[in-house]
Amino acid sequence: MKITTYQPNDMLKRIMVALIAGLLAAVALNFFLIPAKVFQAGLSGVSQLTSLLLQPVLHTGDITGWLILLFNIPLGILGWFKLGREFTFYSILTAIFLSIFTVIIPVHTFSTNPLMNGIFGGVLTGLGVGLALRYGFSTGGFDIISLVLAKTTGKAVGSLMFLTNLAIILVAGFAIQWESALYTIISIYCMTRVVDSVHTSHQKITAMIVTSHANEVIAAINEQLIRGITVTNSWGGYTKQQNNTLWIVITRYELYDLTQATLSVDSTAFINIMNTIDVVGEFLTNDQQAERKRLMQTDKQ
Repeated sequence: MKITTYQPNDMLKRIMVALIAGLLAAVALNFFLIPAKVFQAGLSGVSQLTSLLLQPVLHTGDITGWLILLFNIPLGILGWFKLGREFTFYSILTAIFLSIFTVIIPVHTFSTNPLMNGIFGGVLTGLGVGLALRYGFSTGGFDIISLVLAKTTGKAVGSLMFLTNLAIILVAGFAIQWESALYTIISIYCMTRVVDSVHTSHQKITAMIVTSHANEVIAAINEQLIRGITVTNSWGGYTKQQNNTLWIVITRYELYDLTQATLSVDSTAFINIMNTIDVVGEFLTNDQQAERKRLMQTDKQ
């Protein structure tokens, strides 16, 4: 049984999402954050700060867009070899769109109120980041470093992002003005709340899948991910029909692949996503999954 419910050109859809995510983040920068000297989280914030500090030295205008592209080049190379080509391709593509839009869209002041600029800039940035995460990639930057460290240590490294943003806030306070630093805190908070609403900020999440085609769904998921799946018997309280409930713990970046695999086989499946604080036991990294897939292909041959 095979039910096809999704567009065959998934690549085109992801490219469009990367474009929209980059555009949202660029609009947040040029219309709200840069005019108010309020800083984005992550690599974009570092680029903003660097641009602002270099302007009196190099006598240039704002070069935030070019710096975003420049800083993402080594991170893209790192991600290409450490995280896999598909994730890195779309993440760096988003960063390229962000850089291009930041360069070509003129900086314009809509409001002279830094609080309003910080809030709107944070909301638009959160929409872009959350949208990218929803489709299985990131907006580039320090997310790539975070994932590489997660693979190396086997642990979530959300503290890295916290320390990065803390460094941006402190540098903004000491080098620019403390008012900018305080508004940056508000902007980053707004961004994280929107990301939570659009997607999830948790590194690991648990998916509960209710389906009447358990074997087909499991096979489709196993083609994309090597994750343990617990199967329980269940039945619908309204329909009174027998079905199965699948439980699987994944990372937030695997959620898109999981939902696509499930719904491509069973369009009526019910998927519930729950936050997971931590897991104890075997939880494969991307490298370990790739090695398992390689061994499975060898056994088939």
